[in-house]
Amino acid sequence: MAITVTSQDPRYPTLRRSRNLRLPASETDYASRIELCENTSDAAETLQKIVDAGLRPTVRSGGHCYEDFVVNNPGGAIFDLSLLPESHAANDKIPYRVSAGKKLGDVYLDLFKRHGVTLPAGTCYAVGAGGHISGGGYGLLSRLHGLTVDWVSAVDILTVDANGKVVQRRVDKQHDPDLFRACRGAGGGNFGIITAFLFDKLPPAPHEVVHAGLSFDWATMTEERFTAILQTYGNYWETRGKDPDTYGLFAILDVAHSSSKHMGLSLQFCTPDGTCNDLSVVNEFLDRFSPCNPSAGAPPTAGERAIAHTSLAGQPCSERHPMSRRLWLDATIGDGGGEGNGRAKYKSAYMKTNFTVEEAKCMYKQLTRDVPGVEMRGFVLAIDSYGGAVNRSQLAEETSIWQRSSIMKLQFQSYWQNAEDDAGRLKWLRDFYSDLYSSTKADPRYASTPYPSEHYEGCYINYPDSDMLAYSFWPQLYYGDQGLYPFLQSVKRRYDPNNVFHHAMSVRL
Repeated sequence: MAITVTSQDPRYPTLRRSRNLRLPASETDYASRIELCENTSDAAETLQKIVDAGLRPTVRSGGHCYEDFVVNNPGGAIFDLSLLPESHAANDKIPYRVSAGKKLGDVYLDLFKRHGVTLPAGTCYAVGAGGHISGGGYGLLSRLHGLTVDWVSAVDILTVDANGKVVQRRVDKQHDPDLFRACRGAGGGNFGIITAFLFDKLPPAPHEVVHAGLSFDWATMTEERFTAILQTYGNYWETRGKDPDTYGLFAILDVAHSSSKHMGLSLQFCTPDGTCNDLSVVNEFLDRFSPCNPSAGAPPTAGERAIAHTSLAGQPCSERHPMSRRLWLDATIGDGGGEGNGRAKYKSAYMKTNFTVEEAKCMYKQLTRDVPGVEMRGFVLAIDSYGGAVNRSQLAEETSIWQRSSIMKLQFQSYWQNAEDDAGRLKWLRDFYSDLYSSTKADPRYASTPYPSEHYEGCYINYPDSDMLAYSFWPQLYYGDQGLYPFLQSVKRRYDPNNVFHHAMSVRL
């Protein structure tokens, strides 16, 4: 039987919470109970009990949802998957099995120690596999090996039919292929409860990786230098970064607000054979930034440039590595949706082309702007490299990740502590985003958004942003305008006809 935690249980105040303490907006929005399931049979039985009781289930694997899609469930039940079995299943015919509730860090170690393989998944060790994989999660090995959904062979999922009966399914290319495709990138909480992902094959874990980085001081930053840094970075991914010998290079340019004093570039690299014997790609990439220093043409100083070899041991990143800086919210908030003192807001965009001078100047203006009464530290725009093996166009038809032409993925992140700062923080971030995507290269019909075009490829469903609901075309921002969203709606009507699984940005019937 599942473990049921209600308001009388001392665990309830912790387990009902979001990691993001800005959510939910009201005390009355909390779920009435949390159901912790220990195996798949328990999960099916518990889901049937919840449905029969007329309660709304919301699903939590790692508890990292950027919006309130899980915790905003008045009187409902949070279906917690974190106690589902370990990834390994000795009696399964498919070689590799990953439970939806397992943390990515645990999955990496398990797969490496048992099999010497890995997932091309994210840097955030505490994130649950269920939400990460189902939403098309990516990471430091994705340019080399593609997305994790590209490797998924089957999915175990619980659905609820038109008569309210729970159905256990294993879906793949031969069994419920439409549902299988939808589970590979459309996001969690749409069609049912995924309990596990299965893989016939996975890429080998690298033997070693190189970490390297550059630091840029805001004290010496000018608009011209800032523009040069952004365009140098974007130009690489638009040109040289499309060559297969660079696919093992993944970089993140963290553009912080000027009040943070520094902005930095981090990278990880390994060759396709899993070694770092040839670092010419790394050095070539870093050398491109020499003209961006205060003294044009001068090489980076020892404090600005660092390169280090690291034994990977099947792990794409350490939580303490600078490439995981986006995770600092986890340092203050416990696992499983626990207590903490951090508040946050996120936005996203895919880019198919380099930054224009106009875009760079817009960023510089916003990042050097102070807002009276608002503390600006805690904002960072993470500009991740993308493309490489991800951009295999044929996989857009096999998965629900249609963004297969982008060279960069942007994550706008703002973190703060006090509720009284909510309004100022949220307004500043909205203004920044709207200003950036109202440039001359934006289509006026879709101003303030990175609507799919020759320059942009919409937004990322794993970085959901409820602000986008203000636009009638919000589904096209996340699912494109080439027919994917109508396909997902047809899957929804077939496998969740009563809309049991829904949230503010779920696929509509």
